[in-house]
Amino acid sequence: MTFTNVSLDPQNLPALAEAPLEPVSPRLAPCQAVLRSLHWLLLTALAAFMPLMIAEIAAWQPWPAVGVGLLGVISVVLGWLEARRRTYGLRQHDLIYRRGLLVQSTQVLPLARLQHIETSSNPVERAFGLVRLVCFTAGGRGADMVLEGLTADRAAAIRQHLLARLERAEPEPTGADAP
Repeated sequence: MTFTNVSLDPQNLPALAEAPLEPVSPRLAPCQAVLRSLHWLLLTALAAFMPLMIAEIAAWQPWPAVGVGLLGVISVVLGWLEARRRTYGLRQHDLIYRRGLLVQSTQVLPLARLQHIETSSNPVERAFGLVRLVCFTAGGRGADMVLEGLTADRAAAIRQHLLARLERAEPEPTGADAP
């Protein structure tokens, strides 16, 4: 077998921008808002009740809590807006996940490298009926793609499709490998 490495014309490559992407569940935005609110409420409470031993500084104690609370409100609003912009797409050879508000990130996972798929959700996500699809590839130590904001039905359908594809990609045992 002779190795070949044919050059491709960049003008004729399929454009990633043309890939049809669909938005994640609209329930992701309020779910993210609740998760971020809980996080920032804890930080605001810590700032508000932090004991200050110096009397001159103690008079200013409410201001850090107000500042942390204001940062929390900004974080919740930005998280809501960002969650509403997330999209994903499943194509014949890859899975695409786009996220970000000011800085957009597009992650493309080649299905040929896919090794393992999990679903997971925390209690808040379960309350909103959402599931994360966690994809692992060969050679990675952790998850290579975490697709957030899927309904349980949609996550199960994508997972089933990907698992069926993995089963089709499994090599058949040869004479030496057969029991």
